[in-house]
Amino acid sequence: MTSHNVYVVDDDQAVRDSLRWLIESVGLKVKTFSNGQELLDDFSEADISCLVLDVRMPGISGLDLQQRLKNLNSKVPVIIVTGHADVPMAIQAMKAGAFDFIEKPYSDQLLLERIQCAIEQDACFKKQQTINDDINQRIDSLTPRENEVMALVVSGHSNKSIAKELGVSIKTVEVHRGNLMSKMKAKSLSELVRIALTADRTLKQAENS
Repeated sequence: MTSHNVYVVDDDQAVRDSLRWLIESVGLKVKTFSNGQELLDDFSEADISCLVLDVRMPGISGLDLQQRLKNLNSKVPVIIVTGHADVPMAIQAMKAGAFDFIEKPYSDQLLLERIQCAIEQDACFKKQQTINDDINQRIDSLTPRENEVMALVVSGHSNKSIAKELGVSIKTVEVHRGNLMSKMKAKSLSELVRIALTADRTLKQAENS
């Protein structure tokens, strides 16, 4: 099984030890913290695949910690562990973007299943983020004119109409088009359109986050 890091934050030593044993029993790496500040001091987005977080803790509460991570633009899936009396708080955490909440007492199998689902979500997100970063780097390599040509190409314009729009020769458009296809690593028009659409979605997501 691929190794992933699961972080556990709980002020109860016995609970931390129990969760460590349980999660490590299925081949996952675990790191435990007794409070939210300890986690923040050691926080690295790339190192975490899932965060298991108790709601009620002294100092920084689970909800406060979740909000601080959100302020850091963290996308790590958070599983809230809560007592029956804390369900309203857990619902609040879900509305704030938590992956799931599990009520105490819970079955070991349920927790492991939810952790695995969270890890899969995190892996998909990080894979897509890598793709997005690569596409952005390709776009950054384009000249302003190549950017203009690409926008017109993916909008369905022919070389002739692009030349007229930009006031250049068709030959010049062909050169720019060839350069941008190479820089964007697109082997066809359909592939260029797909890449451009992905970049557009990424930009809109960033603007809305």
